[in-house]
Amino acid sequence: MPPQIRSFALTGTSNPPDPATHAFRKDLADVALAGRVIASHYALPVERELHRDAKLRVEPGKDSEVIADLDAGAPFWLLDSRGGWSWGYGGPDKRVGYVSEEALL
Repeated sequence: MPPQIRSFALTGTSNPPDPATHAFRKDLADVALAGRVIASHYALPVERELHRDAKLRVEPGKDSEVIADLDAGAPFWLLDSRGGWSWGYGGPDKRVGYVSEEALL
């Protein structure tokens, strides 16, 4: 008698949150999004303060598109920092993007 074939339905988020205002990537997501998005790791954002004006960018790099101009003294919720760039969210709309690590020192 042939083996019985079983079918499985995938479950999970079919309508993920807006990545412009919800911090998630394949490798890392804000812990507040656990259960809503799939990521390799989840992190609790660390609130930092910008010590100088900064450009919030779509990707790390000075040539990347600017999302917003952030003022010195504004909060920035940091999730990841490497290669001279910090990833998280900030500004009045808490937009997700990258700022220069120098702005957070």
